[in-house]
Amino acid sequence: MTMTTAHEIHTPDFLSGNDVSIPTYRVLSQAGDLLDGADRPSLDRDKARRIYQAMLATRVLDERMMASQRQGRLSFYMQCTGEESAVIGATAALDDADMIMAQYREQGALLYRGFSIDEFMNQLFGNELDYGKGRQMPVHYGSRKLHYMTISSPLGTQIPQAAGYAYGQKLAGEGLCTLVFFGEGAASEGDFHAGMNMAAVHEAPVIFFCRNNGYAISTPSSEQYAGDGIAPRAFGYGMQVLRVDGNDLLAVYRATQEARRIAVEQNKPVLIEAMTYRLAAHSSSDDPSGYRSKKEEEIWREKDPVLRFRHWLTAQDWWSDEEEKTQQEILRRDVLDTLKRAEKRPPPPLESLISDVYADVTPALKEQMETLTAHIRRYPEAYPKGARLLEPTEDTRDNTQGGA
Repeated sequence: MTMTTAHEIHTPDFLSGNDVSIPTYRVLSQAGDLLDGADRPSLDRDKARRIYQAMLATRVLDERMMASQRQGRLSFYMQCTGEESAVIGATAALDDADMIMAQYREQGALLYRGFSIDEFMNQLFGNELDYGKGRQMPVHYGSRKLHYMTISSPLGTQIPQAAGYAYGQKLAGEGLCTLVFFGEGAASEGDFHAGMNMAAVHEAPVIFFCRNNGYAISTPSSEQYAGDGIAPRAFGYGMQVLRVDGNDLLAVYRATQEARRIAVEQNKPVLIEAMTYRLAAHSSSDDPSGYRSKKEEEIWREKDPVLRFRHWLTAQDWWSDEEEKTQQEILRRDVLDTLKRAEKRPPPPLESLISDVYADVTPALKEQMETLTAHIRRYPEAYPKGARLLEPTEDTRDNTQGGA
């Protein structure tokens, strides 16, 4: 006997993804006013100020370090400029013990959680106090104490890792989740689909947070996919999804709060697509004038997320022009002073190259280190800092606290 249900059809009428358009969740106007019908998230004064101070610090850090790279003091840098609300708003909605797996433009998340300017500078210059012992290129931060997984360069690798880590959190039963940041360009990687499917099938408490900033380096989103952005892909994995204005701090904060509730209480993955814009170049090695216009950039500068949130704070009497000026001066001075200290610190001792690759240093690594040491001693003039590297100082023998 053949049974007919409401979901059956009897003619080959194909469906198109273009028939579905996902709306964008917004709370604030650019002037900082609540939009009609929008509910104000429960955000108190102290937390709102903490968020804004992290946004300011991110902007100042980016400006100073990009200038330092142009001066030849730093080899490489990537800015968060234009995406501060997406990154910091999402981070502020989490429990501080939730894991964050970042792509490479989320320094604002670390600033919000308390990563110091000193810690940033030590990593950027790869000096003796760098948690990564100088092994990573700049902007590849990590902090075990702040639950921020160390960044790796290959695009998208953190996405399936987040699914696996979140599954472990589910088994641990401590009520925590993982949030993984990535761009719409990374969503074109196979790792994106593997991670989404794994999380959905195993019901892992992970928030997939896509920063759709319009460009994958120089490739505009219009050339990356044919559908309605990244959000509709959630349907293929049976996952809940929300598209949010990524330049609207309150909207991002509220969206991530709800996503976390679903992830932790229901043990279900969630996808958030934050529509934003990368105001800066992709990196210090990129020149965006080759693929986008100044007019386009100016349109998005008028949607500056830092300014929008400042307008709202000012309307609540939680921030003032005087505080703005004072805080900017303090941050600029702090960043510059810390930079000068960090770039003068020596690099990690040479032996740190092999000290924690394995639980115990292998004979092969010992042999390689002996060969390297002999080579440096034979040609000391070619290695100005070679003698220093061979003699680790007491404070660099164990520099893992806070590292990831």
